[in-house]
Amino acid sequence: MAEHLYERIATELAQQIEQGTYAPGDRLPGVRRLRRQFGVSIATVVAACELLEQREILEARPRSGFFVRDGARGLPEPEDNDESLAGPSLVSGQERVLELVQSHNDPAVISFGAAAPGGALLPSAALDRSFARVRRRQRERVAAYDFPPGNAELRVQIARRMAQAGCTLGPDDIVLTTGCQDAMLLALRAVAEPGDVIAIESPAFYGILQAIESQGMRALEIATDPTEGMAPAALARALDSWPIRACVMMPSFGNPLGHLAPEARKTELVALLQARDIPLIEDDVFGELGFHGPRPWAAKAYDHTGNVLYCSSFSKTLGAGLRVGWIAPGRYRERVTYLKYATGQATPSMETLAVADYLEQGGYDRFLRGLRRRLEQQVQRVINHVRRHFPAGTRVARPRGGFVVWVALPTGLDSLTLQQRALAAGITFAPGPFFSPTERYRNCMRLSCAQPWTPEINEALARLGKLAAETV
Repeated sequence: MAEHLYERIATELAQQIEQGTYAPGDRLPGVRRLRRQFGVSIATVVAACELLEQREILEARPRSGFFVRDGARGLPEPEDNDESLAGPSLVSGQERVLELVQSHNDPAVISFGAAAPGGALLPSAALDRSFARVRRRQRERVAAYDFPPGNAELRVQIARRMAQAGCTLGPDDIVLTTGCQDAMLLALRAVAEPGDVIAIESPAFYGILQAIESQGMRALEIATDPTEGMAPAALARALDSWPIRACVMMPSFGNPLGHLAPEARKTELVALLQARDIPLIEDDVFGELGFHGPRPWAAKAYDHTGNVLYCSSFSKTLGAGLRVGWIAPGRYRERVTYLKYATGQATPSMETLAVADYLEQGGYDRFLRGLRRRLEQQVQRVINHVRRHFPAGTRVARPRGGFVVWVALPTGLDSLTLQQRALAAGITFAPGPFFSPTERYRNCMRLSCAQPWTPEINEALARLGKLAAETV
């Protein structure tokens, strides 16, 4: 079927929005100016804008014109019926995640699944120089064990960076780990035992669910706002009803929702758990990837008793393959240090020395500023393509940082079925049930926006949207 003229105009306007010519909140030129720009009638311009309004790219404001929508309003707030009322449960279905992450390494597959930054986004040349200096100047240390708590120079650099997150810590407060997942496992083992109940966000990053599952613990889903994170009132009700041993959350640019908890909410959550002597395990792996404003303070910044075990890594900024992470375990430091030695003995010497050298050279903050801009652009492009190509009724969360997008497909569409059809077409994504211990969110999916934009990415999203429409 031939494309209507108004559809072509809508496509061109959407491309301008995608490329940043018009940002969220901007007013488009008036319809008469657009008529002259495109050489069409006013009726055609209005039809194009109304089509973009249907796709939730624009919104019409009475007597003001058309404005670019801010997608943060894409998802509704959680309903008042608490997820926690169903009770804690063993985690199920996580074995399918391995198939997802393995497909990320297949060059024939366009991956929107694994949340790992593409090589073109990384400071590869600067890191290469750091690795070369380390090999040349510190050969003996490269060949030796780096026992816990790990490389002293890197812990100094991390302590300095954590000051930007509001955390006053010294190098001795930090234990290096093999990525953030290792830090999360150490934290869980330090504070809980098999069979214990762990409160989590809903939806929650599947890596957290796998960590809980691997330790034989049970997960309890807590209502989580798509823009502001875990609801303190819902957590308080769950604490009154269930024997919660620890709480795990990602308050800054959580995965998969991309939410950012306000400082007041972080303070309330920390105080709520502290009053009941229940440890908070904080995953802050996306904390330095906010799109606007200063770096948000971590929940750890409001911890005055050592009750928060802070976990993070350089996987989302310097490369997932480095496997360089850390934990600031508060009053559980001795226990975590022992567990790190007992389970892995040491952290990789070469990688920790190279990252320490890279940070000492300066330039990391400048690199981060550029990375944040690129990630925001890529996230916006993905959101725009979802609105353009996915079936009517699709809703999208607009993350405040990071590089994942949570998509709610029309009710009744099964994302697990869609995943199999997409994989046959050479496309992967993370289905919603991966983010729930009881496989909820069947009509949802998470898309990673961490790969540099290419024509192949563009075509794959269009194809995925068509498959979703055919699956309804």
